[in-house]
Amino acid sequence: MASSLQDGPPNPSFAIRGPNPIFPRSVSTKEWTRPDTLCLPVPPRLSANAAATLSLNERDFHAPPTPRLSFTPESSNLDGSEATEYFRCVASVLKKDGQILCIAAGPDGLIYTGSQSNAIRVWKMPDFVELGQIKTKACIVVALQVENDKVFAAYADCKIRVWQRTREDGVRHVRIATIPTAANFFRSYIGGRDRMMKHLGPISCLAINTAEDILYSSSFDKTVKVWRISDFACIETIQAHTEPINTVAVSEDGVLYTGSDDATVRVWRRNFCSGGRAHSLTVTLPTKYSPVKTLVLTSDAAVLYGGCSDGYVHYWLKSWFSGQLQYGGALAGHTHAVMCLSTVSNFVVSGSADSTSRVWSRRVDGVHSCVAVLRGHRGPVRCVAAVPVRLSEEIGDENCCTLCTGSLDGVVKVWRVRNKGIQQREGLEKC
Repeated sequence: MASSLQDGPPNPSFAIRGPNPIFPRSVSTKEWTRPDTLCLPVPPRLSANAAATLSLNERDFHAPPTPRLSFTPESSNLDGSEATEYFRCVASVLKKDGQILCIAAGPDGLIYTGSQSNAIRVWKMPDFVELGQIKTKACIVVALQVENDKVFAAYADCKIRVWQRTREDGVRHVRIATIPTAANFFRSYIGGRDRMMKHLGPISCLAINTAEDILYSSSFDKTVKVWRISDFACIETIQAHTEPINTVAVSEDGVLYTGSDDATVRVWRRNFCSGGRAHSLTVTLPTKYSPVKTLVLTSDAAVLYGGCSDGYVHYWLKSWFSGQLQYGGALAGHTHAVMCLSTVSNFVVSGSADSTSRVWSRRVDGVHSCVAVLRGHRGPVRCVAAVPVRLSEEIGDENCCTLCTGSLDGVVKVWRVRNKGIQQREGLEKC
């Protein structure tokens, strides 16, 4: 089968610069378990300056100062006899869409995947059956967000398209807007302002504040734009960082978090009495001189995780007394940049350019342990989604989760992970 990775257009959201590597595609759909165990040593991490120039297979680099780790070697050793996790790959799908760039979980067990093609595929859990496609003339879907019955998709043309889900003839999606709209351009021209215009660089991430009905979009043009969902108007442009912005996250109380190649995470609060500059910077969190590629919050916004190009997942804890974020430590294990993060229940899932995904379990005392290493992709894991859909016999069990991972090898995989107090199987489950 001819690979479309060579012929496809360039991927603006893949953060590693330099020549695009070619990854062979995974075509097997059978599950396979390696009989012997394998414990990979953790090599030195990439520095911020070397991350932009080194290839994915190059290992001769120097390590930056090592951050504080939040787990003990005994709890993080995957081949230990006291490990208690079980996981398996339950589905693996390869389509002729090129690289998988984004995954979003919607209501009613729906999964949306975006790729280099002009189609967003819609899947139904738990069987992962394709229900249909959302097509447009624009290619390369770089970011997805789903809120109730609306799907927000950012494309390589620096525009955001909004789709409304209907229940006529099964599952149908009707496009209701393209952001920025023609009215936005007209108002910008009349008013002499450019805040209504589209991003000047590729969009990297989307986030939705459901309480205030606001959509945030971050871009490589170093700005974050704030869109009012009711009329899809741009109400603010935040000059957030001095380098390209890779990720954005928002909590239920309206606090905005942005991560950038300038190796910082910035925290913003919305002030309704400040006129056109509604968001103000409250604190800047350093990340050990490593560019931030992805951010994710826990459901209660008590912990903020940041994946960086040095392979660490840094995290900050919110103080129950002051509400300020305090650095908690870092999760080590990946050998290349952490490209995506997701959380569900007490699990944290990370996907990396080393072609693996790691599942971390967070205890009540805040200690993390790596409970599974998901291998099987033949390219960098670009996106991951923790799906709140479980097997029928697992309903109500908080110690299990379903994961969807998408890679630049063009494959989407579905995994089941559960904590049942049984002997752990080594992290070599493939399909």
